[in-house]
Amino acid sequence: MTTQQHTPPPGPAPIPPGFVALADSGGPYMHHIGPLYRLRQGDLVKFGFRVERRHVNPLDILHGGMMASFCDMLLPLSVHDKSAEVADRFLPTISLQIDYLAAVPLGAWVEGQAQPLRVTRSLVFAQGLVSADGIPCARTSGVFKIGSALSGLVAQ
Repeated sequence: MTTQQHTPPPGPAPIPPGFVALADSGGPYMHHIGPLYRLRQGDLVKFGFRVERRHVNPLDILHGGMMASFCDMLLPLSVHDKSAEVADRFLPTISLQIDYLAAVPLGAWVEGQAQPLRVTRSLVFAQGLVSADGIPCARTSGVFKIGSALSGLVAQ
C-alpha cells in the first residue's frame, strides 16, 4: 500500500448534503469515536464520517482499527434499514472481514453502502463497499447473530 502526502483543508470540512448525524447508534464506544452520519433517500442508504486527527496513525492516514469499527457499524445498520424482519434487533458480530484497498488521508470523507445477502432464523450475512472521497478504500462482509429486540436501536 502506498501513502500519499495530504494536507487537509483548514478547519473542519463540511459534511456532504443529506447526511444526518446518528444520535445513539453503537453505544458509548461509537459515541467516543463518532459521530457517524446517515443519508437515506428512498432505497439508497449510506453511512459516513469525516477522518479527524484522532482517527489517524503516525502517517496521518486512517487507522485500520477505525476502518474496522466503521465497517462493524456499516453492515448491521444497513441491514436495519434494508430488512424489516431484523430492523429492531441487536445484531452482534460473529465474523467481520475487511479488505483494505487504499490509504485514507486525514480530512477525507469516508462513506459506505452495504446490503444484506441473506437473513436466516438466527443469522444475517451482509456485504459492503467503502470509499474515501470517491475512491474505493475497503470491501467488507460479515456474519451477525440475530439478537434480542431493542427499542430505540435504530436512529430515526
